[in-house]
Amino acid sequence: MAVEGKLRAAIVGSTGYGGVELIRLLQSHPKVEITSVISSSSAGAPIEEGFPHLTGIVERSLDGVDPAEIAGRADIVFTATPSGVSAKLVPQLLEAGLKVVDLSGDFRLKNGADYEQWYKHPAPADAYLEQAVYGLCEVFGERAAGAGFISNPGCYPTATLLGLIPAIEAGWIKPDSIIIDAKSGVSGAGRGTSLMVHFAEINENLKAYKINKHQHIPEIEQVLSEIAEEQVTVTFTTHLVPMNRGIMSTMYAGMKGSYTEQDFVDLYRKYYAGRPYVRVRDAGIIPATKEVSGSNYCDIGFAADARTGRITIVSVIDNIVKGAAGQAIQNLNLMMGWEETLGLGYTPVYP
Repeated sequence: MAVEGKLRAAIVGSTGYGGVELIRLLQSHPKVEITSVISSSSAGAPIEEGFPHLTGIVERSLDGVDPAEIAGRADIVFTATPSGVSAKLVPQLLEAGLKVVDLSGDFRLKNGADYEQWYKHPAPADAYLEQAVYGLCEVFGERAAGAGFISNPGCYPTATLLGLIPAIEAGWIKPDSIIIDAKSGVSGAGRGTSLMVHFAEINENLKAYKINKHQHIPEIEQVLSEIAEEQVTVTFTTHLVPMNRGIMSTMYAGMKGSYTEQDFVDLYRKYYAGRPYVRVRDAGIIPATKEVSGSNYCDIGFAADARTGRITIVSVIDNIVKGAAGQAIQNLNLMMGWEETLGLGYTPVYP
């Protein structure tokens, strides 16, 4: 039975890493109650069968995917589904009168043709692409206020965009010079099994993948182009590293002038003033993924090179929290007009 006064939340895709992380975080949210955990593949099974760590914490069987039934149980739906699924499901949820925060990539790109080119699925109708608010909280947070439908950014774009936008907006870096070297823990590949994430294949190994073909490229370029008010193209290379959680996005760009690391620290601290989940390191201090693990923080550091005229920007996040579930809850808070930090007061897990 729902708790009076609390927002009722359903999670579609509760058997994936993003979905189960939403469960972990929402359990501590003072204004939200989880009223439905949903899985198309495991409906009827107790959730602790797939996730024994939830035993005695979430004693609930998985519901099936039925928009009408979801509407009877929930006010807000988090769709943590594979690409191509949300494109079909979310319109039904919106038509049923539900608020939606979508964690898939189906509504991030405003051009349907771009979506079909990069994601290889039919695009949602233009009306839904236009309706979706791109939920990069620290940059577009004011757009989320009062919204009924938010498209949660991708994990790589979150780390990358937070690391680049202040410098792009200030005109300190050359938009045509950006090279992004990004690395992710294995959980970023999802819970499904494949040769790529097989223990013997990834342990003590480092793999580059989807070079120049990653579906997050147009998302990054779309946002940077909006900020720069000109077309921005990037070179973006992703790597899989043998760790569970974390993303490190290392970005290289030519500077449009002579700037020091302290100049960048001051610029970024001013840009992100009042935004609790971006921490800008002191000059000369470069963040590591372990320093944000299990938390909603994005930590950013700089190395300016006067010899080459380039800036190196290092941005780290936990891909499942700030890169997925944590940012989704941050968006919910902004959507509802609540304190941005509600349900997200987690200190990073170290070591």
